Formats: sequence, C-alpha cells, structure tokens
Amino acid sequence: MNRWIGRSLLLALCLWVLPLNTPAPLTYRQGEGWTYEKVGGGSWTRTRAKDQLELAQEAFDKKDFKLSLKAARRTVRVWPLSDYAPQAQYLLARSLEGRGQDEKAFKAYQTLLEKYPKAINYEEVVQRQYEIANRYLAGKRFRLWGYVPFLPSMDKTADMYGNVIKNGPYSDVAAQAQLNIGAAREKQSNFPQAVKAYEKAADVYHEQLKVAADALYKAGEAYYKQAQTAEYDQSVAGKAVATFSDFIALYPKDPRVTEAQKIIDTLRAEQARGALEIARFYEGKHSWDGAKVYYNEVLVADPNSKYGEEAKRRIEAINKITAKKTARN
Repeated sequence: MNRWIGRSLLLALCLWVLPLNTPAPLTYRQGEGWTYEKVGGGSWTRTRAKDQLELAQEAFDKKDFKLSLKAARRTVRVWPLSDYAPQAQYLLARSLEGRGQDEKAFKAYQTLLEKYPKAINYEEVVQRQYEIANRYLAGKRFRLWGYVPFLPSMDKTADMYGNVIKNGPYSDVAAQAQLNIGAAREKQSNFPQAVKAYEKAADVYHEQLKVAADALYKAGEAYYKQAQTAEYDQSVAGKAVATFSDFIALYPKDPRVTEAQKIIDTLRAEQARGALEIARFYEGKHSWDGAKVYYNEVLVADPNSKYGEEAKRRIEAINKITAKKTARN
C-alpha cells in the first residue's frame, strides 16, 4: 500500500513540474486561455509581433481561417500597441467573416475603426461592414451567444447601418445605408420609423439626386403602406399624397412619376370615399352643417370622381333644405 502511495505521489510531482506548453491537444497560455493544437503540428505562436502577423497572413491566404484567427488574435492581445496591431485586428475580422461569423466580424471591424482610426484601409472596412449589414437585411439570422441560429433582427440590422453611417458619413455607402435603415424598418412594418429614415436620407443627401429621389419616393410608399394598415388613416393618406406630389414636382423626369400619380389618384379616391361615408352619417342625423363639411372634403380630395359628383348633388339638396327652414322662420 505504501509503495502505491509513493508511486502516486511521484507521478503527481512529475505532472506538476512539467511545463504547461507540452505538445498536447489542449494548451494554456497566460493571458490567452486554453487553445487546441494538433500533436506534432508545430507551434503557431511566435515571439515577435511581425512574425506572428506573418503567420496569420499566411494562414489566411491559405483560407485556414481558424489558424489565422488564432494568430491574429494573439498579435493584438500580446502586442496591442505595436505597428502590426491594426493589420492583425483587420485579419482577425476577415477571419471571422471567412468563418461565417458575420456579427462577430462586424464588431471586430468596429474595434479596428475605434482603436486604430488611422488605418490605411478605413474605407474598405466601412464597405465590409455595409456588406455584412446587407446580408442581415436579406434575412441572415443572428446567433445567440455567437453560435445558436436565432431569428433575423431588423433592430440589430438598423443599428449596424447606423454604425456604418457614423464610421463613414461621407463614404460611398453612407447614403445607401441610410436608405437601408428605412428598408429594415419596413420589414418590421414600422412605417413611421421607415418614413423618418427615408426623409433623413432625402434631407442629408439631397445633393445626390438619385438618392434623394429614391428616398422621397420610398417615403411616399411607406406612408401609403401605413395608410392601408388596420383602419384607413385619412391623415397618413394625406401625407402620402403630399409626399408623392413633391416627388413629381421635384423629379418630373423620373420613370416612377406615372406610378406615383396612380397612387395619388387611388389615395384621393379613398379619401373622397371616406369623407363621403362620414357626410352621409351626419346627413342621416340631420346634422346639415357637419354633412356639408365632409361633402366639401370630398370635393377637395377628388372633385371629378363619382364621389365628387354625389357630393355636389347632396350639397345642393342640403342647401335647399336649410333654405326652406330659414324661410319658415
């Protein structure tokens, strides 16, 4: 028994004095945590930032994104103030993107822009963030804890576009990113926020005629969709008419003018129909003044329609009724 105890203690002592950097699948490094390494595969760590970055680049060029991610991450952690850190952070983000971890990649690009704002590839990084946001706008799912696929989130997608605009307000993608915030809100059926995003695009990027025209037209569409949800909203319909009217006046040669006019006609007809229904209600209650108010709204909205013709007839009839009452008194 004593012999077994002695052997166990000797074995424990040997294991204790062995260095942690043994060629084992699981290796621990101070400040880096545990990582897996292939037995006999050679160490991927280097003692200089330059060498560590070169290894990361070589692995990335071979599309070994797992290794390039580890090597780039170590460069940033061990030598955060070196001249090689910005490129390492960039490779870290590219490796995450290569592995399909787009949300983590977006955050890694954000870290690059915030920690190393003088990075020479600043514009490219903003472009890559924009493209990641586009994938989520198209329906890519976000992941819980970075691994478990969850539902698409237009809130997170809109936030991504917001960061793109903040990072590069004068970049080539900023204007489209602002438009895409509106598109994300439309996917939520959050039409008021969509209109707000489109109107901001039209205002901020008014010198970019195509962007401004797109923004104004999309704002009109969002108002139109909002007017059609649940109960018909006359006030929102009026805003849609006004927005499309501005669009036609400002961009008369735009190929969407014909469609905009059709929507205006549809909205005005609906406004007239709605006002006619209210007018009939008041007339049924013998509330002549109230009825005339809404019959006149029919004439304002769509005077040449069938609703307008009926409104004119009813106004004449009401005028005769009220005139007789006045004469009696």
